[in-house]
Amino acid sequence: MIQVNNLSFIIDEKEVLKDVNLQIKEGKIFGIIGPNGVGKTTLLRCLSGIYKPTNGQVIYDGDSVYDNPTIKEKIGFVSDENIFFYSFKVNELLKYYKYSYENFDRDRFDELNEIFKIPLNKFIFQLSKGMKMRLSLMIAFSIKAKYLILDEPTSGLDAIIKNKLLKIFVDEVAKHNISIIISSHHLGELERICDEVAILDEGTVSYENSIDDMKKKIKKIQVAFDKPTYEEDLNLKGIVKISKIGRVFTIITDDFGEEFLEDLNRFNPLFIEEIDLSLEDIFIYKVDKEDNNEKIFK
Repeated sequence: MIQVNNLSFIIDEKEVLKDVNLQIKEGKIFGIIGPNGVGKTTLLRCLSGIYKPTNGQVIYDGDSVYDNPTIKEKIGFVSDENIFFYSFKVNELLKYYKYSYENFDRDRFDELNEIFKIPLNKFIFQLSKGMKMRLSLMIAFSIKAKYLILDEPTSGLDAIIKNKLLKIFVDEVAKHNISIIISSHHLGELERICDEVAILDEGTVSYENSIDDMKKKIKKIQVAFDKPTYEEDLNLKGIVKISKIGRVFTIITDDFGEEFLEDLNRFNPLFIEEIDLSLEDIFIYKVDKEDNNEKIFK
């Protein structure tokens, strides 16, 4: 388990992260999302032990990660900017990792390369951005890490490779009980594979929940009434945003369930239509304060 306890990070007198607390369980895929510039990459670098937090700490299985080689051997970190030894050939880079990581599995790398097809005799500087990302991911899987920390791992990849990669993520977690922490702007991809998601906003965790619980509780409802009905009439628990066009109301609720439907049915609606919200919809409602000034999460 990874525990992030009261973590803050200050750089150039700016508090990039503010009192972040997280618990990431083994055998899960955990997504970290947020607007640009809110501290996602900084948080991942603290999780990987690259940065030392100004306050608080990151604990892996009871031990702090910073300046701890034993813990770092269990971590595979893939940055969104892949900085390799550009004068190395791919084969030479693999030898470097073989010497650096006791558990590096060249057979596993070759197996993955049947899918990702990286030319082994090319120099690193000759590879495209997408090929460098593929190489980084293959190396991360080949060191047999217990924890994978991935920053924009699908950046620069085409749709076919993305689909194969997401399947590998799910398979690795199922087969080897590893934990994967992913930061990405591709929310549709995260929705497909993540067990839990945390939204980072202005350096703090503003919301955290499992994907399943999120989608069960947060819904869009469209409802129409035969009798004249006004927004102020629908003063129901859990309504966080409401609008009306003609006789049709559109309602956002963060407390959907049988009790909510019973309360709504007391107004004798002509129909009630439940609409699932995507992770992207939920993210917009949470973060876009200009268009949605009401807080829908408590």
